[in-house]
Amino acid sequence: MATTLAPPPRHVSPPPTARRRIRRALRRRPGKLTYLMLTAIAFFSFFPLYWSVVVASQDNSALGKIPPPVLLGSNLWFNLKRAFTMVPFEKALINSFLVAGAITVSVVLFSTLAGFAFAKLRFRGRNILLLSIIGTMMVPTTLGIIPLYMLMAKIQWTGTIYAVIVPAMVNGFGVFFMTQYLTEAVPTELLEAGRVDGCSTIRLFWHVVLPAARPAAAVLGMLTFLTAWNDFFWPLVVLTPEDPTVQVVLSTLSAGRITDYSLALTGALIAILPLLIVFVVLGKQIIGGIMQGAVKG
Repeated sequence: MATTLAPPPRHVSPPPTARRRIRRALRRRPGKLTYLMLTAIAFFSFFPLYWSVVVASQDNSALGKIPPPVLLGSNLWFNLKRAFTMVPFEKALINSFLVAGAITVSVVLFSTLAGFAFAKLRFRGRNILLLSIIGTMMVPTTLGIIPLYMLMAKIQWTGTIYAVIVPAMVNGFGVFFMTQYLTEAVPTELLEAGRVDGCSTIRLFWHVVLPAARPAAAVLGMLTFLTAWNDFFWPLVVLTPEDPTVQVVLSTLSAGRITDYSLALTGALIAILPLLIVFVVLGKQIIGGIMQGAVKG
């Protein structure tokens, strides 16, 4: 079935008076109140992470002291050894990296491909299909747990990470997000010029669309990795206790008649570190995308 490029959207530029007001607002230097609010936001955002490190470096009895400890203790390495000894933390980290990495790559790739098709190609039933995909976002995930588990059991995937990866390889949010971004980010004239030069649809996608979609792909990749890494219920249902993910292991550390908060927050600290690394790696792409949008036009 032949596809044609959709017509470019109409861009309405703001009037000169509005542009001058925007430039004047951007030239204004922030006041002391702005810096004070930013400092408060940064403090309240960083404090939970710092408090987790403090609790992880103490023993459980130190948390009942009044006033509570606010400085680092000397039990951090001991608690780390306990966390890796009591539960299969190494296996859980490997499984979570494999699951979150595979889901992130597949969601970004398939969502960008589908977003390109919905944003820039014309084919029969495009709008109906896009609305159907958006409609899947309104269905609660828990409604599909039982039939999905029955399907995984029928194909004998229960107890394997394939049962966690394959159902999440693409989602409606990723397709909708990339469709909205590519509608504005990729000029239709550029695609038409590529068509004139003899590029196929796949080459246009690979050489034109993917480079333009890099900022949005970084944002979608970060959100997808965060969601896959923090997923708890479905891995708990479909995986075995000997082959868990990080979130299932954390629930095991915090279980018991008496909760060892130092041990539980030590495990939480281990689970947070990969997320911080992902944000640092993809942060430049996200900031680059914001700056491109700021100076565009």
